[in-house]
Amino acid sequence: MPETGIEGKPELVFFVNGRKVVDQDVDPEMTLLTYLRTKLRLTGAKLGCGEGGCGACTVMVSRYNPTQRKVLHLAVNACLAPICSLHGAAVTTVEGIGSTRTRLHPVQERLAKAHGSQCGFCTPGIVMSMYTLLRNHPTPNMEQLEAAFQGNLCRCTGYRPILEGYKTFTKEFQGCCGGMAGNGCCRNGQNGQAANGQAANGQASNGHAVNGQATNGQTSNGHAVNGQATNGQTSNGHAVNGQATNGDTGNGWNEDVSKELFQVSEFQPLDPTQEPIFPPELMKTESSEQTTLKFAGERVTWIKPATFKEVLELKAKNPRAKLVIGNSEIGVEVKFKNCEYPLIIAPGHLPEINFHRYTEHGITFGAGCTLTYLNDTLAEAIHDLPEHQTRLFAAIVEMLRWFAGHQIRNVGCIGGNIVTASPISDLNPIFLSAGCTVTAMSHQGGSRVVKMDHAFFPGYRKTALTPEEVMVSLDVPFTKENEYFLAYKQAKRRDDDIAIVNAAFRVQIEEGTDIIQDIALSFGGMAPTSVMACNTANRLIGLKWDNDLLPEACSCLEDDLPLPPSVPGGMVEFRRTLTTSFFFKFFLSVQQRLNLKDVPPPYRSACSLYHREPPHGAQMYQEVPEGQAREDAVGRPIMHLSALKQVTGEAVYTDDMPPIQGELYLGLVLSKKAHAKIVSIDPSEALKMPGVETFVSAEDVPGSNITGPVVLDEEVFASEKVTCVGQVVGAVLADTQAHAQRAAKAVVVQYEDMEPKIITIEDAILHQSFFHPINKIEKGNLEEAFERSDQIIEGELRIGGQEHFYLETCAAIVVPHGEDGEMEIFCSTQNPTKTQMLAAKALGVPANRVVCRMKRMGGGFGGKETRTCVISSVCAVAAHKVRRPVRIMLDRDEDMVITGTRHPFLGRYKVGFMSDGRVLALDISLYSNAGNSLDLSRGVTDRALFHSDSVYTIPNVRAVGYTCKTNTASNTAFRGFGGPQGLFFAESWISDVATKCGISQLTVREINMHKEGDLTHYNMKLERCQVQRCWEECLKQSDFHTRRRQVDRFNGENRWKKRGLAAIPTKFGISFTSTFLNQAGALVHVYTDGSVLVTHGGTEMGQGLHTKMVQVACRALKIPTSRIHISETSTNTVPNTSPTAASASSDLNGMAVKIACETILQRLEPYMGKGSWDDWVRAAYFDRVGLSATGFYRTPGLDYDMQKNEGRPFNYFCYGAAVSEVEIDCLTGDHTVLRTDIVMDVGDSLNPAIDIGQIEGAFVQGCGLFTMEEQVYSPEGVLYSRGPGMYKIPGFADIPIHFNVSLLRGAPNDKAIFSSKAVGEPPLFLASSVFFAIKDAVYSARADAGLKGTFRLDSPATAECIRMACEDQFTAQFPAAEPGSFTPWAIKL
Repeated sequence: MPETGIEGKPELVFFVNGRKVVDQDVDPEMTLLTYLRTKLRLTGAKLGCGEGGCGACTVMVSRYNPTQRKVLHLAVNACLAPICSLHGAAVTTVEGIGSTRTRLHPVQERLAKAHGSQCGFCTPGIVMSMYTLLRNHPTPNMEQLEAAFQGNLCRCTGYRPILEGYKTFTKEFQGCCGGMAGNGCCRNGQNGQAANGQAANGQASNGHAVNGQATNGQTSNGHAVNGQATNGQTSNGHAVNGQATNGDTGNGWNEDVSKELFQVSEFQPLDPTQEPIFPPELMKTESSEQTTLKFAGERVTWIKPATFKEVLELKAKNPRAKLVIGNSEIGVEVKFKNCEYPLIIAPGHLPEINFHRYTEHGITFGAGCTLTYLNDTLAEAIHDLPEHQTRLFAAIVEMLRWFAGHQIRNVGCIGGNIVTASPISDLNPIFLSAGCTVTAMSHQGGSRVVKMDHAFFPGYRKTALTPEEVMVSLDVPFTKENEYFLAYKQAKRRDDDIAIVNAAFRVQIEEGTDIIQDIALSFGGMAPTSVMACNTANRLIGLKWDNDLLPEACSCLEDDLPLPPSVPGGMVEFRRTLTTSFFFKFFLSVQQRLNLKDVPPPYRSACSLYHREPPHGAQMYQEVPEGQAREDAVGRPIMHLSALKQVTGEAVYTDDMPPIQGELYLGLVLSKKAHAKIVSIDPSEALKMPGVETFVSAEDVPGSNITGPVVLDEEVFASEKVTCVGQVVGAVLADTQAHAQRAAKAVVVQYEDMEPKIITIEDAILHQSFFHPINKIEKGNLEEAFERSDQIIEGELRIGGQEHFYLETCAAIVVPHGEDGEMEIFCSTQNPTKTQMLAAKALGVPANRVVCRMKRMGGGFGGKETRTCVISSVCAVAAHKVRRPVRIMLDRDEDMVITGTRHPFLGRYKVGFMSDGRVLALDISLYSNAGNSLDLSRGVTDRALFHSDSVYTIPNVRAVGYTCKTNTASNTAFRGFGGPQGLFFAESWISDVATKCGISQLTVREINMHKEGDLTHYNMKLERCQVQRCWEECLKQSDFHTRRRQVDRFNGENRWKKRGLAAIPTKFGISFTSTFLNQAGALVHVYTDGSVLVTHGGTEMGQGLHTKMVQVACRALKIPTSRIHISETSTNTVPNTSPTAASASSDLNGMAVKIACETILQRLEPYMGKGSWDDWVRAAYFDRVGLSATGFYRTPGLDYDMQKNEGRPFNYFCYGAAVSEVEIDCLTGDHTVLRTDIVMDVGDSLNPAIDIGQIEGAFVQGCGLFTMEEQVYSPEGVLYSRGPGMYKIPGFADIPIHFNVSLLRGAPNDKAIFSSKAVGEPPLFLASSVFFAIKDAVYSARADAGLKGTFRLDSPATAECIRMACEDQFTAQFPAAEPGSFTPWAIKL
């Protein structure tokens, strides 16, 4: 294989999808992802984060390993892989395995048909993770399947359908039913579930009846058994008086209820023999000629040395040169920390650092061995060697389960992990406690061995190695028979997350005694380095391993591991508590090994390692009526219309569009101050940089620099002052993204701080910084009601914001057309009309000169309703200035800083109630943090007020909403739009009412629950109120009362693990609260070949809106869906559109499409006597009948007046209920969702597959809101959590293990299209059932500690909140510092 070209320049040689790529002109700073997307125009792999944290860029990299004599297939993050590192490799992207134009690979087909792709932006990465797994393990087991996705995130689906589709490849699935055996019994039948028609552990599979007979004499959902009702149910088609009213089957469900969303029998089989072969010319052996490769770019030189001697020579000459193998650390430092490394040495291929060998004392690993290789080698050793020798190995393997994702472990190496010296490294504390030794070499000094001990990490990001030295190997010792080793880690998320604190403990007991001979305790996250608690260890040596040891150890650890209250990372009390809690776990585990009797039974669960069953569940929906025409797709679970394009990488998103000639890239200059006067802006240095065209600022705006989606209180470019960090000050235009972003950082902006700086809600209250008017809803006589109440509670509660984290960040391409000021905007937006209008305003032209076009988004969730206009308007001004096309796609950190989030809320309430739990009065004040502009915040606050009653009829209410103006990025719409916040406060105080009354949570909720005909606190009458039906069915399906007893029994038997169970109902009003937005238009064209083109005002962001609109048109026109197409949403086809939001888009646009179709059908009526649809169309055309029609719809009857508190703010309500069970670790704050059951009222579903997908996706997103996702801000208003490294959304391992979703049957809605209901937002709040189940579990832990009564638990219930609420002797050891005595590292907005 030639490695130099004819001019002597080195050649980069690799293969992509079987095609050879030879390049002599590569930039070492370019990543594989950028190369694929810009040079090869393979846009299937996506940029989701740029730091290896989301998996959207996953590709497969294959290399021949001469040592192992086989080809290794690795899933890799293309966003981190330097293009130069691909020399000699074969890359496979999603385009390379299948196509809609040729043939889909089974991996692609199954994901699409299992409804595992919604927005589709994450889909190519998920496909490639699965494909790589199958190349290595053609029939994987479930554990391997789940592990394969540890490095992939999805924000839409809730993960369940992805796993459901892909588990058909597994041994467990194929072993029971032979793989493609249709609707086999093991679809959900593993791990103690039913198999071959019988429950493996005396329970019905998925919690439902097996063969119509429940093991405990009734079905788990409480419905009919063997055709008889257990409790005489009525109206919903269940048994009445012991008889089924419409043919209930013996399993308790009607024959018209289906649990199948796809047919396994339709899947094509996987044939591993048909996969592409590895390119033979890449099959190099060790004896192949090796030459040094050197690639030089503008700023960086990349050298791939031929020999290890050359590495040492290079390091001697260039001590600051960086050695790179996986680039998982250096890539992030360069991109996000602005580090510069002019010389990169890539020794990863050299045999001197790629080996392992057994020695007398352990195993030696080359420093270049990947973490995957380390894991696999140690796993083999654990299997082959005596248990006592491999306790350290087991600790490493266990830790690697939670170390990043496969994509990082596949490339990250042992040496890189050690020498980067991260203070939160997962492995370094293990290596320290084990006393591992490092062998290092240098050109001058030769080889030396360095022990990893307390002196190995002398300072932040420093090791005991000299700059000239290169780490060669690591010695990992065997453990002895009387030696015990365990490691622990607590993070915000279990999979693929950095540690908050980690620890590794080793103890050696004198033989035949319980006396400590030697002990080592190491920690990460407790200092600027990984540290050893040496004083503690010295104090404990010689002591007995008994109960007296524990307080001594905890006291010493307190002294050994101090943390000042302002320490970076915050969470001081939590981190310190974890150190002693971890040691307590270790103490119990060793005690258990030494003498089981010494560990009390309630304590033993603290010793167990985490194990999780594979997830499974049931999805139940009503079949279409018998006799419905086959071509009528309404009510059928048809696949998302873009799914096949999404799984093949063919679906085009904004930044996937080919570059336009002359196109420039935009790099933003963002404010670094929260509130400051702009003194000067100097772009001179930026303008000198390579590729830079010009600088754009407020001076270049041809129209108005004043902008804003609702009121004009923002600027396109900040002109005189900035009012938040992340505000757009200017922009640089350059030929590439890299040049534009690099130059933008070189623009110098001088500021002068201004006061006051208002960051938090409390700051706003102090300074009375509110947007006016301050709205309120009042009903009844509050004072009198409080006087009549038996009890009154008052409280304060907070719910944090939430980052949208759509996988596709905001993107826009603006194309000026030259004539009449015309401009075309391609934008990832939920609001094309607002994008058009605000761009036109900035340009100073009428709106008819600007067209906005939108094909699809990679997720939106409300975040692209208005805030994308910030980006598109800036782009439009820039394009106007240079008269050339301009493109931008925000990096993840930019998007998170600029675009705002869900509103954080503070609630202060007073509730009056009777001793039986009846609520008489509610006085609540809601404060929302709106940020620096109004945006949609008033509507968000209003909706929170409307939902502050949850599902409860409260006769006397005063609800006041304060919209706080602060110096943070303007917050905006997010799924639920204030509803979840209002509902959360309601469910919190009603939970406390139950506790105060000493009666069950269920009873209090049921006493106060809405009934048909009740009036809400805003005096809207409830019609067709389904909340009680949802509630009762959910309790029955979940077998709530039986499980309540089981949870109580578990909690009585366990001290340090607790379970909680909670049932939560919901009610969500459907309509825009701004009445004028409740309108929609559609345009339907019928062409002479009979095909139909539908255009409507809604946008597709993964929610399946286009799919549903095609189904609507299919029924209205009475033609198959195959004849109907939707291309895009554009302002020149349907004008003046409302944003795709408020869950109302199917209602509004569906009616508009239906009206347009009916107009056409009416015109075709004279020709329907004979022939087919095509004949009618042709006849009408030749008769000069118009085959194009518009449809327009406005929701009737919306007329609410908040001043008078009368009218109808909503068209109707969606109802639902959920029951969730969790298990918490009281010592760490970790939690697992064991089971969730949901019953959701969606009317007559237009598409059950899409609706269930929306329910599951909303629920998991809600789990993030209520348990995990936490914004971290500095007191100066700087966002710390600006990427997946620090901001954690739920992953595959965070969904409920048992996840059951049922659509309420027999509940048609006469106020929406074809009796359906909205589904996008209403289910999200049901995830609070997890929050309240956690709170239920914490109550048990507190009771064991002697703590009674209510306690405050803010949302999200993170591991920190859970652990610190479970007060015990360990938390008591670390009291919080006095507020005001220090400056906190982070604050809550």
